[in-house]
Amino acid sequence: MADYFGKDVFKLGFGLMRLPKNADGSIDIAQTGEMVDRFLAAGGTYFDTAYVYDNGESEIATRKALVERYPRAAYTIATKLNAWMQCHDEASAKQQFYTSLERTGAGYFDYYLLHALQRSNYKMYDDWHLWDFVKEQKAKGLIRYYGFSFHADPALLEELLSLHPDVDFIQLQINYADWDNPGVASRECYEIARRHNVSMTIMEPVKGGALANPTDEVKEIFKAADPKASYASWAIRYAASLDGVITVLSGMSNLAQMEDNLSYMKDFQPLSAAELSVIEQVQTAMKKDHSIKCTACHYCTDGCPMNIAIPEIFAVRNRNGGKGAYGIATQGKGKASDCIACGQCEEACPQQLPVITLLKECTSLE
Repeated sequence: MADYFGKDVFKLGFGLMRLPKNADGSIDIAQTGEMVDRFLAAGGTYFDTAYVYDNGESEIATRKALVERYPRAAYTIATKLNAWMQCHDEASAKQQFYTSLERTGAGYFDYYLLHALQRSNYKMYDDWHLWDFVKEQKAKGLIRYYGFSFHADPALLEELLSLHPDVDFIQLQINYADWDNPGVASRECYEIARRHNVSMTIMEPVKGGALANPTDEVKEIFKAADPKASYASWAIRYAASLDGVITVLSGMSNLAQMEDNLSYMKDFQPLSAAELSVIEQVQTAMKKDHSIKCTACHYCTDGCPMNIAIPEIFAVRNRNGGKGAYGIATQGKGKASDCIACGQCEEACPQQLPVITLLKECTSLE
């Protein structure tokens, strides 16, 4: 691999979006702490959270499980400012930065990102002067490296990198399932980043967990190639094998997932030519999969006026669940038939899914 910013960073990053939960829905700090211990002991350093993750509980968990237990030089923290969730004007958007500092207790952020830029929201970051704000914090030493996470089309990525050539890095959704998916365009976005010589962190390498439990046909292909390798290992190693990657974020939810990821990432080896051929077979097989490609990020539900359980409904549909499963998934929440087609969900969806149309299809489950 060529030299680039972040080349020597441990190639597995600890994504703090899907942390283990207690029975009451709160984050399991004890188990998260154990996961942090295993991660650091294996050589990991990169922890990724965000102001909006778990309504701020992720940043608090970062403080309790990591910051209060280890010296600051032992790890790096990335967090994010989201201009279109949980804020309403320039002042409240900027306040996210200071609130994140307080929640995490980190003192400064090693990596700081403008969060989830899309066609529907990217102008807010300009109108509210957030690019300049972040660079001001970097000049003060409160941010070491700044960038943005991206969920849109290649043309917009080209525009943003041309307008902001001083970004230190960006965060992209890249996985083998989305490599040539026109709705995500992983390949095109990756190639644009490399042309601009911008390093990247990778999110959704396992596509919200979907690639850890693929279709039976895909499982058979992987088992034939290596019966001992987990399905998630193929996805994470695929992303980490790309040139220009700082680290690959895995949103691990329990100790077992942490142990599995570390088993092949502690002494990471890029995919071989033979293994890449296996991935190509899988990509061909996946074209037959017509499931809804929802990653359950819940960005769509934050502003839904009908409180519809969109990811849960899609999960029932993907698993061919019946009315009983549908009833459990929507208990206390809105159903697919409650959709008023306001479009908020489609503007927020990082996967660019036609949510309104898909919800109409899911009314058959009621």
